Amino acid sequence: MRHLFDSALGFLGLVALCLAFPAGAQTPREINFGIMSTETSQNLRTVWEPFLADMGRQTGREVKAFFASDYAGIIQGIRFGKVDIAWLGNKGAMEVVDRAGGEVIAQTVAVNGDAGYWSVLLAHRDSPYNNVEDVLKNARDIAFGNGDPNSTSGFLVPGYYVFARNGVDPKKIFRRTLNGSHEINALAVATRQIDIATGNTEVLQRIKVTSPEKYRQLKIIWKSPLIPSDPIVMRKNLDAGTRKILKDFLFGYGRNEAEKKILAALQWAPFKVSDNDQLLPIRQLELFKQQAIVKADESLSEKEKASRLEKIGDELAKLDRRMKELELARK
Repeated sequence: MRHLFDSALGFLGLVALCLAFPAGAQTPREINFGIMSTETSQNLRTVWEPFLADMGRQTGREVKAFFASDYAGIIQGIRFGKVDIAWLGNKGAMEVVDRAGGEVIAQTVAVNGDAGYWSVLLAHRDSPYNNVEDVLKNARDIAFGNGDPNSTSGFLVPGYYVFARNGVDPKKIFRRTLNGSHEINALAVATRQIDIATGNTEVLQRIKVTSPEKYRQLKIIWKSPLIPSDPIVMRKNLDAGTRKILKDFLFGYGRNEAEKKILAALQWAPFKVSDNDQLLPIRQLELFKQQAIVKADESLSEKEKASRLEKIGDELAKLDRRMKELELARK
């Protein structure tokens, strides 16, 4: 129910943005920056406003933040030209590239130099559940907090590694399943409103700062392989002048101590140049997940199952070839 409510808020936010900024002009006087909902808007504003203020000063444009209540709000905002540039997870960026006329232009870099971050499963520190096996064995007794369906670390990664690889559907095995942001899920576990939830290590570090007493109530019971750092995406039909201004700002930012401090509050170091190929591992993961689901689907005939698996195999082969091409190009 919460997910439906949040989606409605995201839609209403997009409608308000559309009314505020009518379609038509391709050279906007202002820049609308979309920020994904990993925690409350107030917490996000605290760390984002200094960065966006610097963007406004250095680009000579008015920069307006669009804090969407869910990923869909940003994806649709880019699709309809109401969001110009945005910070999203890799899964959300894949939706932007495939369905909303956007492209990856930059990759965030962790302030500590990590090449990415990790998806986690969280439990209360006093919980009897200590690993994935405990969770799956006792699923009928567990209230589970899943992530936004367009979240990489909150939905796609655990969806494959925790559930698809074990041949189970999280919507069917738990006593109750809710969808929420990383912060909402983590705090719900800390206050015993739900038993288990997805999350990621970046947001946990933010909660350690903003809600240390809640952070101490949590334990990690599963940690994923490394996830590539989040991308910055831009809509492709943005005018060339604005595109250049934004890229110049991003790739020149974080070179002095004041800017480094602002990025550090976002848990970042200076940005790296990137493109849509950043999403290749995520595309592989999505296909592996589909493959595992098809293999476990007893409702499919052998012929239908073989046909679907062949198509997935073809797509995986294409991705493998592209990744090998990139590896050779780097040598």
